[in-house]
Amino acid sequence: MKTNPQFNVNEILYVGIDVSKDSNQVCILNFNQDKLASFSSPNNNDGAIIIEEKILGLIKKHSLKKVIIVLESTGIYSFHISYYLSSNESLVSVNAEVFVVNPKSTANYSKVLNQFQKTDPNDAYALADFARSGHTKNLKPFNGSQRLALQRLTRHRKHVVSLLVKEKEYVLTNIFLKFSDYNNGNHDCKSFSNMFSSTSREILLKYDSPEKIAKTKLDKLVDAIVKFGKNRFSNPIEVANKLQKAARSSYRLDNSMYEPLNAAISSSLSLISCFENEIYEIDKAIEKLVKGLDSTQYQSLLSIPGVGPVFAAGIFSEIGDINMFDSDNALAKFVGLIWYKHDSGQFASEDNKLTKAGNTYLRYYIVEATSSVINCNISYKDFYNKKFYEVTKHQHSRATILTARKFVRLIYSLMSGNKLYSKDK
Repeated sequence: MKTNPQFNVNEILYVGIDVSKDSNQVCILNFNQDKLASFSSPNNNDGAIIIEEKILGLIKKHSLKKVIIVLESTGIYSFHISYYLSSNESLVSVNAEVFVVNPKSTANYSKVLNQFQKTDPNDAYALADFARSGHTKNLKPFNGSQRLALQRLTRHRKHVVSLLVKEKEYVLTNIFLKFSDYNNGNHDCKSFSNMFSSTSREILLKYDSPEKIAKTKLDKLVDAIVKFGKNRFSNPIEVANKLQKAARSSYRLDNSMYEPLNAAISSSLSLISCFENEIYEIDKAIEKLVKGLDSTQYQSLLSIPGVGPVFAAGIFSEIGDINMFDSDNALAKFVGLIWYKHDSGQFASEDNKLTKAGNTYLRYYIVEATSSVINCNISYKDFYNKKFYEVTKHQHSRATILTARKFVRLIYSLMSGNKLYSKDK
C-alpha cells in the first residue's frame, strides 16, 4: 500500500506501539503532538481488538482519514499484533499503514526525545513521534506473513545445521578413541576426502576395531570399499592400503571398550544422517516458498553467482526492507561484521575479536554465501587471498569475514538500487 499524497498531515493519526511478550504499550498522537491516548493492552487477540477500537474511535471523533502505526521489530512478539493491524478490514478502510522498524533505526531518536528516562510509555511516544516526523516515508508497510514464514524456515535450517555440526564434532571424539589414526590428515594414511562420506560411515560400522581392518585380507577390504563406494573410487586398492596402514598404526584398546564405542558411533551417525535428510527437506521447502516470492530485492540477491535460493532466502528474510538501513555500514552493524579495537600507539593487534552484537542468523547466511561466492567470483577470490596472507593468525577466519564485509557492500548496492548483478559493472 502506498501513501496517498492527497492526505494532509493534519488528517493523519500517528500510533506508536512498544511491544513486549505480555503487553503492548500504545501512544497515539496527532500532527501537533497532542497525546490523544496512552494505554497498555495485553499482547493477545483481545488486546489487539482494544487497540483497533481505540484507533477507530479517534479517527471518527477527530474526522481523520489515515493512520500510520509504528512498532519495533521484536521477533515473534511483534508479528501477531503487526499482522492483525495490517490485515484488519476496518483499519484498511481508514487507510492504515503498519511499519515494523529496525530497533536500531529508532534507538537514537528515542534517546534524544526521552533524555529524562526510558519507560514503555515513553518508548511508545517516541515511536508515534517517529511516524509523525516523517521517518516512515521511505519504508515499506508491513506485509510480513510470507516473509515470516520464510524466516521461520531459514532460521530452522540454521538450527538444524548447528545440531549437525555439533554432532559431527562430538562423534569425532569417539572415532578417535576407537581408531586413533582413522583418516588422519597429518600423514599419508588419509583414506577418504570426507570422513562422513557414505563409504567412510559404512567402514566405521562394519569393522568393530582397527585390528579387524588390519587383519582383513586386502582383496576383501577392496571389495568392501568398491561395494560401499558404489564403484566410484578410481583406485580402491590404494584406499584399502591406506586404511590398513592407519589401522596398524592406531592404538589398541581393551576389547570391552569397542562395543559401547561402536554403539555410540552408530547412534551419532544415525543422527547425522537424520539431520542431513532434514536439511535436504527444509531446502526443498524454502525453494518452494520463494518461487512465489515477488520481490525485486530477493531477485537481486539471487542474481549473484554462488548465491542460490536458500542463501538468498536466508539473507532476504532477515534484512526485510533494505530501506531501513541508510548505508552499507549500517547494514554491516546489523549483521555484526565489526571488530573490537585493540591498538596502542604504533601497535596494531592481529587478534581483534568480532563483536557478538548483530543478527546471528543474517551473519550465518552472509558468511556461508560469501564462501560460495569466493569459489564463483575471481575478484572475491583474489580479495580473500590478499587478506589471507596479510596476517599470520586466524588467516582463514579473518579473510572470510573481511570478504563478507565486502560482500555486504554488494548486497546493499543491489538491494537498495533494485538492480541485478552484472560482472561487467
